[in-house]
Amino acid sequence: MESKKKYEVFSKYIRSKILKISNLAKSSHIGSSLSITDILVVLYKDILKKNVFILSKGHACLAYYCVLQKMNYISKKTLKSYGKNNTILLSHVSHKVPGVEFSTGSLGHGLPYAVGRALAEKINKKNKKIYVLISDGELNEGTTWESLLFASFHKLDNLIVIIDYNKIQSLDYTKNVLQLEPLEKKLVSFGCNIKKINGHNFSQIYKSLFFRSKGKPYVIIADTTKGKGIKFMENSILWHYRSPSKDELQKALQVLK
Repeated sequence: MESKKKYEVFSKYIRSKILKISNLAKSSHIGSSLSITDILVVLYKDILKKNVFILSKGHACLAYYCVLQKMNYISKKTLKSYGKNNTILLSHVSHKVPGVEFSTGSLGHGLPYAVGRALAEKINKKNKKIYVLISDGELNEGTTWESLLFASFHKLDNLIVIIDYNKIQSLDYTKNVLQLEPLEKKLVSFGCNIKKINGHNFSQIYKSLFFRSKGKPYVIIADTTKGKGIKFMENSILWHYRSPSKDELQKALQVLK
């Protein structure tokens, strides 16, 4: 595990890039990108050298693209093309981008693919683990629960599902759209091993990602904050759709110094 300081430096870099590119592209979903930053940092620093990652919440692609740039999959020039005509960096994550396994747009697509990939690894007796990051809003999708049933039935213990539980989706708080609780009990009843963590605590993220789940798919419920790291964006539905103005950008970057 990297030192806490190195994780923090990496995360601040990614958050600053998210803010700058969002302002440049006038793009939305900045809150969703900020909530998964710390999870992506640990995954890419320590976990994914020989494993597979799928970002199912494809609208949070800007965080993913910023991490891929930092890890030298794409250039800074390419990252700045986000939101422009003819760019490969689409506003929902695209497999045309180096380092991206699978394109995801509408919610509910990434997990079914991850389950299929995990089953193929099992059949071919390979050791790769399949990590898939989904949103809590994605738990409204029938395909999510069907995929978990399938994964449980086939004992896909090489499948690790990370739920970005930031409790806000699109136009409202998740609890006002469709009540998910008691979430842990539901996931256990679907045959999954569960661990609940603080999705911004690097030590908890790291330890949870190395847990070995025998005979069952493994689900990490990561409690996160939408807009994490920028106080005026945190827990605000507004930042699902807005990009920061020039003044808001400067204000936010000051916080990260």
